[in-house]
Amino acid sequence: MTRKIIIGSRESRLAVIQSEMVRQYIQRSHPELTVEILTMKTTGDKILNQPLEKIGGKGLFVKELDAALLDGRSDLSVHSLKDVPMELPGELPLIAYSAREDVRDALILPDGVKELDFSKPVGCSSRRRMLQFAQLYPQATFAPIRGNVQTRLKKLDGGEYCATILAAAGLKRLGLEHRISRYFSTEEMIPAAGQGILAVQGRAGEDYSYLEGYSDPAAEACAQAERAFVRALGGNCSTPVAAYARVISDTEPRVVLQADLSADLQADLSGDLPDSFAPSICGQDAACSGKLAVNDSGLLRLRLDVFYFDEATGKSSRDSATGVMDNPAALGEALAGKIKSQLL
Repeated sequence: MTRKIIIGSRESRLAVIQSEMVRQYIQRSHPELTVEILTMKTTGDKILNQPLEKIGGKGLFVKELDAALLDGRSDLSVHSLKDVPMELPGELPLIAYSAREDVRDALILPDGVKELDFSKPVGCSSRRRMLQFAQLYPQATFAPIRGNVQTRLKKLDGGEYCATILAAAGLKRLGLEHRISRYFSTEEMIPAAGQGILAVQGRAGEDYSYLEGYSDPAAEACAQAERAFVRALGGNCSTPVAAYARVISDTEPRVVLQADLSADLQADLSGDLPDSFAPSICGQDAACSGKLAVNDSGLLRLRLDVFYFDEATGKSSRDSATGVMDNPAALGEALAGKIKSQLL
């Protein structure tokens, strides 16, 4: 009898494409298996008129998928890692991580528009993105925007906003790279923890040997460092926190990098509109994929760049650190401890 594997997925086009990527991998590696995708609408997909933090956070995007895993309707779930809550039930661990797609955030203008018009707000619901965007464009104002990528683009093209900000990875997977007007370098806008990585979630104790070879060890290490940083700060979907780790070569410095940058980001956002807006393509930083960087002792070496905004004081901190270690989470936790001592 042919064994059937059921992949649980949100029903959005992007989610199905991402689940299909995992389905195809399993099917190629194990043609003796039958692999199907079970789609479902999550609570987070249904409620679009309220901010996520007011209705339960990003956990609402995985609630129904978790239930399907627990009751056996599905065997695994595929998520955008940046949407996975930092705290997970022990019976539903993350079991594999994809190689990282483009990690950057991207600026999207209305279809046919070439310049930013700051007389309209930027459609954005992410405090992380808003705060970093305001450092680049102090004159910007913001209005919330919810929904899948196609819904957001429809609202944008309908004239509600002058621009929106989306993850480049999702746009590329959807074949919408042509809508990108400007990439933000990871120095300009540090991404969300896990951005660009697909996470496969399963049930504890199950046999997932058919996924052997899928998980990218560098992406997994980066994800562990990033998520440990956010988790150590008590971060959730509404917390203005960013973390980007990458494997570095032995030619890069092994020291704590950058002085802390503190700024009152609650200041007045008024300012002169630039004469013109010239979209630019920034060079993509090396992604967390391929061979791991090690030193002579064989320990993993990462660089972690972070951004954190303290709502109580209105101050932000950007910092970076490198570590030679066999426990990536320790790098994130150590940097979080430093941030806490400075701001909290």
